[in-house]
Amino acid sequence: MGYRDQVNRFASTRLGSWIGSTLAARLDPWLYRISGGRLTTTLVPTLPMLLLTTTGRKSGKPRTVQIAYTEDDGTWLVVASNWGKEHHPAWSLNLEANPQANVQIGSEQIPVIAHRLSDDEKAAVWDRLVANVPNYGSYVERTDRNIRVYRLIPND
Repeated sequence: MGYRDQVNRFASTRLGSWIGSTLAARLDPWLYRISGGRLTTTLVPTLPMLLLTTTGRKSGKPRTVQIAYTEDDGTWLVVASNWGKEHHPAWSLNLEANPQANVQIGSEQIPVIAHRLSDDEKAAVWDRLVANVPNYGSYVERTDRNIRVYRLIPND
């Protein structure tokens, strides 16, 4: 088992999810930004990662998170798994309030518009998402909520 698999297996555990959602969630966006996407708290990214900057639905301030993505025909699919917690992540609530956002992939900044996938659209891509980010299989088992999936479409 390689480094990537070990890190991702640990991240799918409850302890790994806690570390990821508390410590790494604060450090990774900073590390990713200053390194142009080359570094995270796992040293090298073990999944395809991007920075997503939304507008806070209450504060109106920019809010940036680092999340895994799956490329899909010139767009990016992101999953609001929130580590399998019972509530949706704040970034998805921000996208619901204002779908205009920005992504950084590597050092490239790209304005996007977010579209939440319907249940049928989500079902059509779910196996690809889990193949790309196996942890989603663990996270979906932890929660009864319908985990949202968004398509981020370049908005040049």
